[in-house]
Amino acid sequence: MMTERAQPLAAGARTSRTSDAAPIETWDQTGEGGFKVDFPPDERRIGQMRRITRAQLRHWDLTMLTNDATLVVSELVGNAIKHGKGLPVGLRVRHSAYELRIEVTDGTPTPARLRSADVTDENGRGLLLVAALAKEWGVSTDGTMTWCSLAIPDGTS
Repeated sequence: MMTERAQPLAAGARTSRTSDAAPIETWDQTGEGGFKVDFPPDERRIGQMRRITRAQLRHWDLTMLTNDATLVVSELVGNAIKHGKGLPVGLRVRHSAYELRIEVTDGTPTPARLRSADVTDENGRGLLLVAALAKEWGVSTDGTMTWCSLAIPDGTS
C-alpha cells in the first residue's frame, strides 16, 4: 500500500488522493452508526477485524456488503500493520443512509499509494482492489488515515 511508486487507477475506478472528497470532519453523518477499534499492530488482528466488521454488518442488516467490506478491511488493516512502523492501528467503520465508510489509521505520515505490480509479484495489488470495490477512497491530508466508502444499495438501510 505505501510505496514510492504511484500508479494510475484502472478505468472506471474512482479515487481521491486526499481526504478533500469526503473529509472526516464534513462527512454526512445523518443516521450514522458505527464502531472504532484501536489495537497493536499484530497480523492476527486482521482476521479479528474482519470478524468484528462482519458481525456489525449483520447487526446493521447490511450483509450485502460483507464480502466487499471484509476484503477492504483485510487490505487496509494489513497494510497499516505492515507499513505502520510498529505504531497502533485504528479501524473505524460507520454508515449513513447511503454509504458504509471504512477508515484505517496507522499513525505514520507516509500516505498510501497505489503500486504497480508485475504479474509475478506476490504483493502490491491491495489498494487497487480497494479502489475497484469502493465508491471512492482517499488518504487524510496528514497521511495517517486511509479511507473508502462503499455504496449502500437503495432501500436497504
